Amino acid sequence: MTKIAVFDSGLGSLSIIQAMQNLFKSEIIYFADQQNYPYGKKSQTQLHKVIIKSIKLLQEQFSPDIIVIASNTPSLMFDLSSRKIIDVKPPLVYAKKISKSKQIAILATENAIKSKGLNKYLKKNNLLKSFKFFIINTSELVELVESGKFITDKRYCKKIIKKILDQTLSKYSIDTITLSSTHLPFLKPLLEKEYSKIEFIDPANIVANRIFLKIKNKQSKRNSLKIFTSGNTKKFQNKLNKIGIKNKVNFLSV
Repeated sequence: MTKIAVFDSGLGSLSIIQAMQNLFKSEIIYFADQQNYPYGKKSQTQLHKVIIKSIKLLQEQFSPDIIVIASNTPSLMFDLSSRKIIDVKPPLVYAKKISKSKQIAILATENAIKSKGLNKYLKKNNLLKSFKFFIINTSELVELVESGKFITDKRYCKKIIKKILDQTLSKYSIDTITLSSTHLPFLKPLLEKEYSKIEFIDPANIVANRIFLKIKNKQSKRNSLKIFTSGNTKKFQNKLNKIGIKNKVNFLSV
């Protein structure tokens, strides 16, 4: 049985987990490090300590075959990808293939934008030639997901989405947008409704396929999901219940 640990600071991991469960069967350990939420506003030094500590904790507690850092922010800020560790980066190569206007927006957290990692990633993949990228701070949208407002107050979410995106999207011929925070796919239905002519790309399936290539001959007989948080278990349980996840939430100290 293949055991995969997936972690970030909250609900973001679920977008990756759902894609994984749709593609293959495995035992999944989901760790929501709520004590360190949000990753997107921590200093580089603080976040590096948090990520290394989380990886070590998951290795010691569960001995997983693969660990997924289910957050774009640390994935862009630190080069931690290895045979055992899989990170999540903006699906810009795919975005480049489907964009006709050659104008692409990247929705990311404040820290991902401020770090040198995103610009290095663009240069490394030779993405700056012939294409124009617009990087938009969407930390406020991440909070809409983590707070549960994307379920309870869609009208307010629409207002915030328009406040953050309207100016840039009305000014330029952007036809493709990458959801470069794993929280943002929860807002995809609202985004697509508001901007119907734009293609919004969720990297979850790309990440799931990367994992599948590593474990396709070692799949489990069924999917299982164990959930842990470093925060308040009852509060996190309530969040999950609102989106239809009834699995018990366990406490895991960092």
